[in-house]
Amino acid sequence: MSRQNNIIVIGNGMVGHYCAEQLVTQGLHETHRIHVFGAELHHAYDRVHLTDYMTGQDALALRLHEEDFHDAHGMTLHLGAMVNRIDRAARTIETDGGSFAYESLIIATGSTPFVPPVPGNSGTAGLVYRTLDDLDMIRAAAQGARHGVVIGGGLLGLEAANAVKALGLEVCVVEFAPRLMPVQLDDEGGRALRRRIESLGIEVRTAHVTSEIAAGETLRHRLNFSDGTWLETDLVVFSAGIRPQDRLARECGLAIGSRGGIAVDDQCRTSDPHIFAVGECAAWRDRVFGLVAPGYTMARTAAAVLAGEDAAFTGADMSTKLKLLGVDVGSIGDAHGAEEGSSSYRFIGEAEGSYRRLVLSADGTRVTGAVLVGDNSYYDTILHYVQNAIRPPADPAALILPRGEGAPLLGADALPDGATICSCHNVTKGAICNAIDQGCGDLGTLKQATRASTGCGGCAALLKSVFEGALTARGITVDRSLCEHFSHTRQELYSLVRVQGIRTFEDLMARHGNGGLGCDICKPAVGSILSSAWNKPITDPAHIPLQDTNDTFMANMQKNGTYSVVPRIAGGEITPERLIVLGEVAKKYGLYTKITGGQRIDLFGAQLHQLPDIWGELLDAGFETGHAYGKSTRTVKSCVGSTWCRYGVQDSVGKALDLENRYKGLRSPHKLKFAVSGCTRECAEAQSKDVGVIATENGWNLYVCGNGGMRPRHAELFATDLDSETLVKYIDRFLMFYIRTADRLQRTSVWRENLDGGLDFLKDVVIHDSLGLCAELEQQMQAVVDNYHCEWRDVLSDREKLKRFRTFVNDARPDPNVRTVPERDQVKPADNLPRAATGAGPAAWTALCAEGDLVARSGVVAWHDGAQVALFYLPAEGGVAARVYAVDNHDPFSGANVIGRGIVGDLKGQIVVASPLYKQHFRLVDGVCLEDASQRLRTWDARLADGKVEIRARVPETAPDLIPA
Repeated sequence: MSRQNNIIVIGNGMVGHYCAEQLVTQGLHETHRIHVFGAELHHAYDRVHLTDYMTGQDALALRLHEEDFHDAHGMTLHLGAMVNRIDRAARTIETDGGSFAYESLIIATGSTPFVPPVPGNSGTAGLVYRTLDDLDMIRAAAQGARHGVVIGGGLLGLEAANAVKALGLEVCVVEFAPRLMPVQLDDEGGRALRRRIESLGIEVRTAHVTSEIAAGETLRHRLNFSDGTWLETDLVVFSAGIRPQDRLARECGLAIGSRGGIAVDDQCRTSDPHIFAVGECAAWRDRVFGLVAPGYTMARTAAAVLAGEDAAFTGADMSTKLKLLGVDVGSIGDAHGAEEGSSSYRFIGEAEGSYRRLVLSADGTRVTGAVLVGDNSYYDTILHYVQNAIRPPADPAALILPRGEGAPLLGADALPDGATICSCHNVTKGAICNAIDQGCGDLGTLKQATRASTGCGGCAALLKSVFEGALTARGITVDRSLCEHFSHTRQELYSLVRVQGIRTFEDLMARHGNGGLGCDICKPAVGSILSSAWNKPITDPAHIPLQDTNDTFMANMQKNGTYSVVPRIAGGEITPERLIVLGEVAKKYGLYTKITGGQRIDLFGAQLHQLPDIWGELLDAGFETGHAYGKSTRTVKSCVGSTWCRYGVQDSVGKALDLENRYKGLRSPHKLKFAVSGCTRECAEAQSKDVGVIATENGWNLYVCGNGGMRPRHAELFATDLDSETLVKYIDRFLMFYIRTADRLQRTSVWRENLDGGLDFLKDVVIHDSLGLCAELEQQMQAVVDNYHCEWRDVLSDREKLKRFRTFVNDARPDPNVRTVPERDQVKPADNLPRAATGAGPAAWTALCAEGDLVARSGVVAWHDGAQVALFYLPAEGGVAARVYAVDNHDPFSGANVIGRGIVGDLKGQIVVASPLYKQHFRLVDGVCLEDASQRLRTWDARLADGKVEIRARVPETAPDLIPA
């Protein structure tokens, strides 16, 4: 179909890009030439998460679309192209690059930050927080600075304060109104929020008017206030509100709202029928909306009208749910109780700094609004009481009181089908349930099909609730929480990572977590998910704190704290030369050797500092990492097959080599074991494996979901007489579907038992493509295969990564508490070796190592006066200064020196380390074991000083309790 006439979109922000997407949804890209003009040089990006960019997120991660989106749909994108003028008579726009004609024009220019006319507001005293370029300017201004001020205590002001604090500066928020967030919160809510913000180390000054900005005496600038007080600072960020970007409309004579903004009707048309306006630049019924969701609704309306549909914009709910500086804040409906005769219930929790207000109509039959500070878990329930006019319970106060048994929670099943779940994309509960009925079996697929929760993300929790409720109604049991940090299953987290392109634990926590450091449950689970999705080195600094000790050091920890080394021997095939190398390495380093059930050779007893040397020799001999330490593909066992065996009908060794080399390094919810048998005599025991392949005269039979171990299960026959290409295709799909949908640490056998529809359903998905996923699954598997890397080779070529492989960061000695036992050459911890005594009083600080020896959010070990000190480092973030904890490295339960290799996290607000052997949790602040308070690690005071880590003996409350037995 030939395309006639132009549709031009001015603006390439969140709403402008969404408008372009809606034009595609309506099929207008097939009938019109579409041009999109953006003043910035960047592709459209997510302004809602700008703070992520300030804290180190790559700008590409904020991009709202694939780079070829416009080309793929025949659109022309003009970046860095300012539109200078609209000629309504000629129906053209003018840019520096020329003139462009339009049939229909959509203005989506958004808004600009309002900077009050304060004398001196220029340079580093006149920054704003709006675009990526603005954030770059703030980052540059922070170089060499100590203090920053944000003028404006609204939504963006607090977000800007968070960004400035993330740069390591002291921060003060200055607000003209008598409370923070004056538009959303009442006085009591503002006070509660202020207490929370100040507890994070941020100064707050309300009811302050800045009269001028002058040169400072000790810092760069001085803010003089109208009450005669002043404040010195190094940079000033203005976040005092926004103004509609309506210059083009004013200059071409379009009608303007009384308080600015381009006047539009219910179809989002301006006073010129050929021109539409959407988003923050538009004034509907003389009202400008400053949130992204109303802009999306306007964009949908304009695109639908251009496509000839009967559509109308009827207003937007301005309720907001946010996490500002780690503090939950919610505002719903008539939060101030402005409706005549309204009444309110209030809950004030001074102990935890929370505040909740519920507003009812005059007759008490409707919930009309709410204010929440400190706990947004009430938000979704109250929002739907407001939006759907659901009659409140007999005791309305129960909606905001602390929840106990019988609290009147509004379940997803109580919402009508017409209830809006995602206001950004106008997705109703009915649409979500219909998508589930059409085959959307996981959150990622559901989001792709409905676009729910792909806008601001504020509905993610509610979408999950509706999704789980719909599945439960259909007889599917749902595990609702991974741990206290993530109210999602592993499957849901995997989908979120895939759909939203999430690459780090911190990003996942910020978007979908419940806050905190994470724990030894969610960190390894997320680390596995990230590896499965993107196959990046697990030894990269961002991933190290997520890994159990086995993955951190790429070797299996044994009960005494030493490690086993297991190089890959694909299919069990090995040359005599390489056998000799294994023997020589084992002899040189005094390692115990054993043939494994998976046809490999284990080398036991290596100490941490020996691992790089051992692997250096093995890599030089042609070996590569065997991933025996990971939840990943372990081995592909084989018989000798048709090459040697008189009964073999196919080359089982060759097939085993092909499969192991294809799937080596594939990360999964649990370990994977394969086997290939050359005939039905089944010498490789293929029917007890996750993936079993048995040769036939006509090809290969495929078996899936078997395993040995504690719950032995025979694999089930999945397909018969497959050629090699089809065999690999089915295995690709099967494995990726398992990785995509299985629970944490769930073997394929258990996963299969929990599949609704059983093996027939699995066959429909993998063989018949019943969910339409097969092409995607194959592509994802191929991406993993193409990105394979030997993790040990990565480490040995990186000096920084090699620093991790030190028994002590400040001493070259081996662990003196490990000794060799003659029988079987095993290594065991020594018994009753001398241990350092606890100091009896205040002691001098002792420098242990350099600050650069520490690993962020993880541990290292230092030698100190006969004791092994595990040092854990938490960098400054979220308003909390950097911290170092020092505890004894000796695990009282195993007797091994391994505490420094455990995962750091928080449980119920307490910062802990989990022992890597038996997973007991020890509080870092005092060493007490959470599972057994009678066991306690010795602790030291620790600090960072002049680039060094210093400790000193801590005066014990009861000295004997602080010395491990």
